[in-house]
Amino acid sequence: MSRLLLFASACALALTTLTAQQDPQFTQWYMEPAAFNPAVAGNSDLTCVSGTYRNQWEGLDRDPNTSMLTAHTYVDPLKGGVLLSVYQDALGQEENIMARLGYAYQLEPLSNGAIVSAGLSATMFQKKLGNNWIAIDDYTLDSAIPNDESQSSTVDLDFGVFIRKPGSFYAGLSASHLLERELADFSIQPRRHIYAMGGYTHPLDGDYLLLRTNILAKTDLAATIADVNVNVLWNEMVWGGLSWRPGDAIAPTVGFEYSMESTDRTNSSQQIFRLGYSYDVTTSELSNYSSGSHEVFLSYCFKFETIPVTNRYANPRFL
Repeated sequence: MSRLLLFASACALALTTLTAQQDPQFTQWYMEPAAFNPAVAGNSDLTCVSGTYRNQWEGLDRDPNTSMLTAHTYVDPLKGGVLLSVYQDALGQEENIMARLGYAYQLEPLSNGAIVSAGLSATMFQKKLGNNWIAIDDYTLDSAIPNDESQSSTVDLDFGVFIRKPGSFYAGLSASHLLERELADFSIQPRRHIYAMGGYTHPLDGDYLLLRTNILAKTDLAATIADVNVNVLWNEMVWGGLSWRPGDAIAPTVGFEYSMESTDRTNSSQQIFRLGYSYDVTTSELSNYSSGSHEVFLSYCFKFETIPVTNRYANPRFL
């Protein structure tokens, strides 16, 4: 009985955290910060498409599963970047879907080469609640539990600022759910979230070995969560490191990166593939019931250019 009560308490604490958080949580967030800050869109000269899948608290019945697909690129006529992001999260009978479309305006690079941008995105947020309940009594007598599947949606805004010096550092500040629009059918009001992120790259052995640190602090002014990651990139190809969320998990991370560049008379191309994996070792009381959380990240960044052809004129002497 005490074990059952402990499990229920742990789940209640975890669900309270998720309810307060409302936005997605990823261990490898630093691989694609555009998912949390619209100002990141188009911050490099590459077009990037990335996907993340997270299976949280493996071993629990109907454990949470989260997926996100993000794409962004710089558009020269707009003097900035555009962002498209789709997120889906399922936890038991609850499913959340979020779609975001954003734009980031870039200022002229600073004297040290750093790029500063400000971004705004519009977000459609939808919550669904199923009716396939498993209960030990007649739950239909409880008016708080719906008999039919129900859903509700709303539209909101996100804003962010971001600065990045390629190969050196980055920092950003963003806020989601600025309007805090209510999901009327559920009487749920998504809370405004604030994100502060930063990272620094330090060479340990020239460019052969790089130490990279990343930190993300997120709060809804009721609860605050920190994500800290330290990893080492070897030969611009393989990385490994450790992430830490105090009171929640410690996560070893590994990854692989492969770059290709080619140039001929008329075209040039640059392509980068990244694959990352993390395993969250639960450090809360849920560790008694869950074997941990798995997360996979995959991205493809590319740039294709056409080299202008120089007109050549034949010498009439050789015609």
